[in-house]
Amino acid sequence: EVQLVESGGGLVQAGGSLRLSCVTSGFSFDDYTIGWFRQALGKDREGVSCITSSDRRAYYVDSVKGRFTISRDNAENMVYLQMNSLKPEDTAVYYCTADRLEIGAQMGDYWGQGTQVTVSS
Repeated sequence: EVQLVESGGGLVQAGGSLRLSCVTSGFSFDDYTIGWFRQALGKDREGVSCITSSDRRAYYVDSVKGRFTISRDNAENMVYLQMNSLKPEDTAVYYCTADRLEIGAQMGDYWGQGTQVTVSS
């Protein structure tokens, strides 16, 4: 059974930091690009960041560049999203996703259940 389980969300003041974690199981983690999407209330889901499997190349949406850092631990089948200098507009449910072939917006073989991030002003 494939599982992706996010954690680390919460309530933080603007300018603060959070570190999201996603533990995965049930698929060949090393062969998948892993990413983070988010969905704010009333808005479409958007890709935030992803990291490829082989060369660990990282991609970010423009709105988080310089503030967020994605990383992966292939030994532990985990992916992380370090979020610094958080803004109220970062408030959303954050989802972990894995894809064998796609990167970016087309990702979505597997999804986690999401973790809420709320940034107060």
